Amino acid sequence: MGNKENINLEYVTNLSSGATVAQSAKLYKNDDIIDYRTSKDLGYTDIVNLSLALNIISEFYDVCATVFVKNNTLTSVALGSTTFDSFQKAVDGNPVDAICGVVALTKTVDLDIIKLLTSQHLVVASDFTDAAFAYMEDYNINYVKLNTPLKDYKKFLTDEYYKTPFGVIVQDKNKQELDKDSFKVVSKTKPTVEQVEDAIFAWKIIKHIKSSAVVVAKDFKTSGIAQGIQTPAFEYALDNACDNSKSAVLASDVPLTVHDLNVAIQDRIALIIQPGVTEEVLKQADKFEITMITTGISNFSLV
Repeated sequence: MGNKENINLEYVTNLSSGATVAQSAKLYKNDDIIDYRTSKDLGYTDIVNLSLALNIISEFYDVCATVFVKNNTLTSVALGSTTFDSFQKAVDGNPVDAICGVVALTKTVDLDIIKLLTSQHLVVASDFTDAAFAYMEDYNINYVKLNTPLKDYKKFLTDEYYKTPFGVIVQDKNKQELDKDSFKVVSKTKPTVEQVEDAIFAWKIIKHIKSSAVVVAKDFKTSGIAQGIQTPAFEYALDNACDNSKSAVLASDVPLTVHDLNVAIQDRIALIIQPGVTEEVLKQADKFEITMITTGISNFSLV
């Protein structure tokens, strides 16, 4: 983690607001910060939403990907054959929450995408076409253009600081990656190549959201996401996925119980990826020919 004895913060700017309009806020940096250009003065909420969106989108920097974030909550993620395809799939994954919030994309954003956004969106990407820039200016659509290459974004994920009445907590950023030695198919039913790819896609997403986290995905598109809730997360995510859960994969940051597995079986989930599995749960999965993958990695996080 490095030397935490001295934390030197350099003032950057005043923010337009804090977490609420009643709060003021300032932005500081402790090391390097990413290079970007923005059309608006960013507020506390903007920076929090942008950070979550970029944390996730950076996992897929080398493909066409779209992420929607609203109120510091991930609402949908999708990969596509083109940038527009990924955008359409992400909207389809959660059309209600796609009407506003932060939209992050990995590749150049053109006019076809920008015309589908409104002044209620804040779009972030590495580049935009000239026509897209002109349209955003004419229709007051705010943007953040990343000058730092997205493939280098993770280099800026250093330590996290939490100031509490007990003191300042400093911890490393979660940069865990799947390990081929701990990534195991433990069920009798074996996955297809496409299912493994969807499982990895879903795992990369739950790594960045609040526990108990559950992601339902198929064909590189999320259809159900549960995060930071105390009610049964599996039922919440599967209810959101609805019919899209059929033959989909389910990723969880905590091991399933038999009850959780039965819910997944009823919703016709084909594959489950989770940190570990009990003998009782695995026996039930084999009975119903559910593919089970364990990662040996727990990303359980409350913040």
